[in-house]
Amino acid sequence: MSVPLDRLYHYLDNIVNHDLVIYRWTPHGSRNLEHLDQLCPYTWPQLMTFPTMIFHDQEPLSFDYYTHDQIGNSVIKLFTKHNLLSFANLGLANHLANMHIRAAVPSCKNFFDRTLLVHSELNSTEVEKYKSADFIPVYYWSHALIAQDWFRYAQHDLKLTFNPSLITHDFLIYNRAWAGTREYRLCFTNQIVETGLNQHCNMSFNACDTDGHYSQHQFVNPAFQITRFDLEEFFPTNTHNASASADYNNQDYQNCGMEIVLETLFDDARWHLTEKTLRPIACGKPFMLMSTVGSLQYLRRYGFKTFGSVIDESYDTITNSRDRMQAVVAEMQRISQLTPDKKIHLWTQLHKIAQHNKSIFFEHLQTQVVDEYVGNLDQAMIEIQKHCTGKHYYTGINIFALTSKEASWVDEQIKFISHHPQLEQWLEQHRSR
Repeated sequence: MSVPLDRLYHYLDNIVNHDLVIYRWTPHGSRNLEHLDQLCPYTWPQLMTFPTMIFHDQEPLSFDYYTHDQIGNSVIKLFTKHNLLSFANLGLANHLANMHIRAAVPSCKNFFDRTLLVHSELNSTEVEKYKSADFIPVYYWSHALIAQDWFRYAQHDLKLTFNPSLITHDFLIYNRAWAGTREYRLCFTNQIVETGLNQHCNMSFNACDTDGHYSQHQFVNPAFQITRFDLEEFFPTNTHNASASADYNNQDYQNCGMEIVLETLFDDARWHLTEKTLRPIACGKPFMLMSTVGSLQYLRRYGFKTFGSVIDESYDTITNSRDRMQAVVAEMQRISQLTPDKKIHLWTQLHKIAQHNKSIFFEHLQTQVVDEYVGNLDQAMIEIQKHCTGKHYYTGINIFALTSKEASWVDEQIKFISHHPQLEQWLEQHRSR
């Protein structure tokens, strides 16, 4: 997604009293290790003595996405890119690849033994995998701050004022991609057609995604297997690109009773809510959430109210993904069958709660998220200071000495710290803590 987020990262850097070397993916949303770049230029002493912090906050974590060989190849490309051809050998690359994604950044051999990993998910086994690989996780709800920027005009948009006479569809459903973790959307679309709910929805569909045509999709979870292969005949083609979720359409919201949010993660245990969930909140619309179990509970952590006093939200407690989907569809069916008068009453009740959520979004959410980030980073900084021996630097030098014929360079590197007294003093001070 080519959305400029560096202002956010500079802001997060400036609000804390810590010296850090920060990396983030650019273009944002990429997971290509060659796109993991410095937020700003750093001096060599800074690269060596400031903790390394990697922002992996846009996409869900996937520790096994990168193989050891892929990381090693990225290390060689990194050294080649910076004209350090003597480093580009398999022995050193193999050692550095054990650091996982830290190996892909220039400060991989700095004096801190561990790496700060900023992420945006809770209840995550992926976080635990990174912790076991010497990363110190720092959680914050990144998409909450991003959504504050993207949807800022919704606070003043008069077309978002609730008017039941303008509602033409019960449900608004943005349904662009279905590959990867989104494969559940094919099953959901199948259910919408099978139940006739498509007549009550403003919804589109793509027959093709990165996996090819949906009829050829190989489901990771066989419970999502579909029975229809004519889905494109029931919906207009979705022509939006990946950055569409960075905006809102006030007419879509004006003409719907509520949104059914199709989140990135559904068949998973993690809490990882994106701008897709925050968009109806910013626009003052009620919603049901197709996400992981307990996601409504996650929202309530930040002061939002959900709609359980008006509609059936028991779906949020259902662990089985297929059953959770069916519970959402069942509630949609119930709502669609209400009389016009009862629907207006329902929409009115739901929108009162939605207005509360809109106020929380614009008046309180940023402070909550920023305070949480600062507190989590402060704790992580205490932890990282306990692990500062320079082991990655010295091990790298020793391996290079065994794998390179450039003995003179090795001698120079061994003497490097003595040529920079401030670095030698810095390292000794941290070792003695």
